[in-house]
Amino acid sequence: MTTTTPTTTAAHVRSASPNDLTAVEQLLLENSLPLIGVRDALADFVVAEADGGIIGVAGLEVCCDYALLRSVAVSASWRKHGVGRALVNRLIANAESRGIRALYLLTTTAEHYFPSFGFARTTREAVPAEVRATAEFQGACPDSAVVMQRRLTPR
Repeated sequence: MTTTTPTTTAAHVRSASPNDLTAVEQLLLENSLPLIGVRDALADFVVAEADGGIIGVAGLEVCCDYALLRSVAVSASWRKHGVGRALVNRLIANAESRGIRALYLLTTTAEHYFPSFGFARTTREAVPAEVRATAEFQGACPDSAVVMQRRLTPR
């Protein structure tokens, strides 16, 4: 369990590296999020780092012109400090710069968090087939998970 306590040192958001995999997986496990596909998509993940440790993570799973926003987790002691917001904003900007047309996500706990980023509820049927083919849609997340979408303006 990550025990870092927020200090005056701000978290730094950066692209994830292969060396981050163990810390990323640990943070996801602590937050009851699935690990399936993380290793394969790690190049499209970002992490928040503070005091020499990973205290936040978020990832994209790119599917042609669309992407799945996944694995958003922040260490318990760093919640309510803007870390999650910084991670999600960075991924939205990354997706737009890559020409991604829309982001999708599945959530069982954060349906009220993501509308502040422009996400709105949608149906599984409205999600492109490429995104529905991901492990998260195929069973890593329960069928009861809320599906959300955010259209992007590619740069």
